[in-house]
Amino acid sequence: MLAIDLYNLVFKGGPKPPHEIISQFPSTCGKFAHNAINPIVDLLKASRQANLPIYYVTGLFSPNRVRSTKRARMQLTKEDYEIYNAFAPEPHDVIIRKERASSFFGTPLASHLVQNGHDSLIVCGESTSGCVRSSVVDAYSHGFHVSIVEECVFDRSEIAHKVSLFDLHHKYADVMKLSEVIEAIKKDS
Repeated sequence: MLAIDLYNLVFKGGPKPPHEIISQFPSTCGKFAHNAINPIVDLLKASRQANLPIYYVTGLFSPNRVRSTKRARMQLTKEDYEIYNAFAPEPHDVIIRKERASSFFGTPLASHLVQNGHDSLIVCGESTSGCVRSSVVDAYSHGFHVSIVEECVFDRSEIAHKVSLFDLHHKYADVMKLSEVIEAIKKDS
């Protein structure tokens, strides 16, 4: 199980349409993030019951972080990159910090997966068009089979979300419904 960027920053502003709150919370996914909470909780619960290892990948907080774009900078805190409380990691879960979009770039994720004999990933998190997409493409490029749980990924833009899922499903991953994934997890445990 690979949980990508389920940090506090994307849940800020509450379950409102992102366009209504993005001026105050530029990194929010608003209602799309909040709509994914219960499905992600269910996915994590099923994964834990089946003893699947869970890898959380989240941002690395650094006030001196090197930026590669001229996007407006907002004042961030370490708490912004902590995992949202509904998805609290357990002591045996692995937490990996990243500085770029892909969960693989500049991190030990691939080494962890290979050393532990994993050949496939179930993916949840945000944003579908950004960090999820780049992580899935990199996972595919590393030779991992990837399943994306449709209800458990989200973006601040519904069109970007849907187009990304369409494209990823046709090139790099299996996009599956939560019920299908949970059924497969139960069958294999």
